[in-house]
Amino acid sequence: MEPILLYGFPAGSSLGLVAALEWLGSPYRLCRVDMLGEMRDPSYARVNARHETPVLITDTGRPLSETMAIAAWLEARDTQRRISFDPRSQEADRMHQLMAYVNTGFTGAFSPLWTAMELADPDPVYQAALSRAGREAVIERHDKLEAMIEQTPYLVGDRPTLADALFVGVARWLDIHEVTDRERWPKLSALRRRLEADPAVAYATALEGGCDAPGSNACLGHASLADVIERFGTCNAPVAHLS
Repeated sequence: MEPILLYGFPAGSSLGLVAALEWLGSPYRLCRVDMLGEMRDPSYARVNARHETPVLITDTGRPLSETMAIAAWLEARDTQRRISFDPRSQEADRMHQLMAYVNTGFTGAFSPLWTAMELADPDPVYQAALSRAGREAVIERHDKLEAMIEQTPYLVGDRPTLADALFVGVARWLDIHEVTDRERWPKLSALRRRLEADPAVAYATALEGGCDAPGSNACLGHASLADVIERFGTCNAPVAHLS
């Protein structure tokens, strides 16, 4: 069977994995998940007990969660090295280094801002503290990533790879949270413009927004979340409501 990627909206980090599947070019399917509704339903625990996206239903029908695990699964099947490099090469080492940074410190810096935005009970003092801490962390992490990357069109060389996929899904959060002007970081801003103009990223963005868009024809369509849970969910997974 073709793998099925469960990707989240609005503004899920998983957008980049949709682009990566397009760059890879192998047949796949998608499942669009409302992170503010469907993902919080108790039944979702059958595919991810942590109630998060992304989730990949592998070609053997096994749910696989966590962005880095899914990226590793894609890399292992990238036999033509369209989105990765020879695993023993310096380019592969650098790609993994940048992926790890983007998926940990860079992404995690936004956590206080999301918490402040999604707080169920308004608490102006707490929200202000979260917002200040989040803005400072996001700026600091952007400073470090700007210093890490080289003068190349993409994060590792002259073509987009898994590192760019992980970056593009999260980088737009800078604008969503109105942290500061993206042009503060010239290299990162140029990279964002290049990726946002990429057909695979434009396709993923349109799908995330609920619009039809032309892709590479590698995507064989969308599956409903209910069907994915029914067919591939683990029946004995812990099920609980999120507070």
